[in-house]
Amino acid sequence: MGIAADGAAQTTATRLAQEGIELIRFLWVDHDSITRGKAVTTRALEPRLVSGVGLASTRQATGLSDLGQPVPGFNAVGEVRLHPAPETLAQLPHAPGSAAMLCDLVTADGAPWDACPRTFLKEALASAATYDVVAGFEPEFTLCRTQPAPGRFEPADDSLCFDNEGFDATTDFTLEVIRALEAQGLGVETCHPEFGPGQHELTLQPAPALRAADAYVLQRLITRGLARRRGLWATFAPVPTPGARGNGNHLHVSLWSRSGSGAPAVNLFADDRDPLGLSELARAFIAGLLRHLPGLMALTCASVNSYHRLKPRMWAGAFGSYGPDNRETAIRVPSRLCGREAASTNIEFKACDSTANPYLALGALIHAGMDGVRHGWDPGPALSADPNELTPEELARAGVIHLPQSLEEAIVALEADDLLMSVLGPMRRALYPAIKRADALDMKALGEELEFHTHALRY
Repeated sequence: MGIAADGAAQTTATRLAQEGIELIRFLWVDHDSITRGKAVTTRALEPRLVSGVGLASTRQATGLSDLGQPVPGFNAVGEVRLHPAPETLAQLPHAPGSAAMLCDLVTADGAPWDACPRTFLKEALASAATYDVVAGFEPEFTLCRTQPAPGRFEPADDSLCFDNEGFDATTDFTLEVIRALEAQGLGVETCHPEFGPGQHELTLQPAPALRAADAYVLQRLITRGLARRRGLWATFAPVPTPGARGNGNHLHVSLWSRSGSGAPAVNLFADDRDPLGLSELARAFIAGLLRHLPGLMALTCASVNSYHRLKPRMWAGAFGSYGPDNRETAIRVPSRLCGREAASTNIEFKACDSTANPYLALGALIHAGMDGVRHGWDPGPALSADPNELTPEELARAGVIHLPQSLEEAIVALEADDLLMSVLGPMRRALYPAIKRADALDMKALGEELEFHTHALRY
């Protein structure tokens, strides 16, 4: 993944033409985590690498209905630019002759635009001061024999969790995806069949935060594209059909020192003296996440469909707490890897799925965690027990936070969170709730069957 070091527009265009690339998609991810874009021919690419491609600004005000919301500043007047990030260049194996670059949304004069999700993550990283943020997304998806239709949902296999039969049933597809990702410089770490029929997980190596979010976007579009090319259908929807096991997109985060003067980077979340291996910095970061957790849900569990997944006994992180290898808490502290204890120390935010815009979700987590760091907050004792086995009184004594039970509740919590509303900025803090409330109304009007179906198609 990425353009050659010289990065010259002419060199890039010439190289792509020599490699048989005829179309380059300029892609961005909207507020509903739908990957959208425009395409430029290789012949016209060189000047567009500098100027970008025009886009009606109202396109960033649309939800799942594809209709713009009546938010001031988003109407028939106004244009922004899709400005490509050359380091994200990837050839698309499912679309021969095509490549893609992920884009920032900028104003006509090239300034960052306040409704650009990728810029939001960049701003969050700047707020992390002297720390480098390392992240990794852990998406699950359901592979189907054919495109879902109302009343028809056919998983590609019905194997058990981690069942070897699940590997065998999908091995050709899985290997094709892995090879395609590796060819674009996206290092794959693990893959396995998950809990539900047709459900699988494939994870990439942790990376600097912006690169990790970019990699997830490319992973999702390549996975879906290769499935379609085989006559299959891959859906990352949280719950693509009633009764299905939920697809999460767990988010792993750690803070590192910046390497310099020949000194290697150090994972600042790691402390061998702590029972969980966590430093005071990591604990303060967790405390910040817990403090802002209800509002965060609007950005990490960002659809009506998300709340079919976010339930007890689904290992979805439905309980507002943190704990060591506790898969029911919103924040899990994973066991450290033998021989790589310090390097592998991280926290896993489980209450996240693929309807969340990855740049907004990760950026919001960074802002919330850094709020805890700045204030030196303490998260309190970790929850070691299975919260499903505790009474409501015991959960309250353990400090378990009540989480929103619907997208509408999550938006209310977001609007009550002064920090998150502040970092979203004047434009997005009006725009985002409007889009999400419109989505909630639209899905209610469709009815439950079509709501599941819509998410199975869109994600």
